Amino acid sequence: MIARLRGQLEAIAGEQVVIDVGGVGYLVHVTRRTVEKLPPIGQTVALYTRMIVRENDVGLYGFGSREEGDLFATLMTSSGVGPRTAMAALAAFAPETLRGAIARGDADALTRIPGVGRKTAQRLVLELKDKMGGDIAALPTPNLTEGDADVINALTALGYSVVEAQAALGAIPADTQELDQRILAALRFFGSR
Repeated sequence: MIARLRGQLEAIAGEQVVIDVGGVGYLVHVTRRTVEKLPPIGQTVALYTRMIVRENDVGLYGFGSREEGDLFATLMTSSGVGPRTAMAALAAFAPETLRGAIARGDADALTRIPGVGRKTAQRLVLELKDKMGGDIAALPTPNLTEGDADVINALTALGYSVVEAQAALGAIPADTQELDQRILAALRFFGSR
């Protein structure tokens, strides 16, 4: 099992990277979120990895944090969820947001993951809710619209916690409808504190 790679970033092609470790180039599948956080090509990079061995395929999946890799592994324990679906979930939501949606039983939010329909979303909630932890489910969360969820995802991708993102969400003027304007208003909230 390859748990972590540290080496020179050799190439980025879509959602795959090549990392040179001691003269061996490892092809690693990553999310767009991870690609955006990578250093320039030629620099040293470190990724936590999960190796998936299938009958006719061996794949290496990379993550910016150990927690993200653990969440990937947890998602894979749900029946019918393979590495592509798990990576799509991590690309669609920040890990904290994804955990919260599952812990709260928010199947509607999970249907925004590419390739996940209503039945799969309900199965994810049913099979994984207990594995996500009660402390996340206990967080007070208003009924979020898709636009609210997008703002929270954007803020958590920038490093804010879900609780901070929800506080900023409350400070957005009600007449602000465009996503980019809502995100800017939320960021102004952090600047005003």
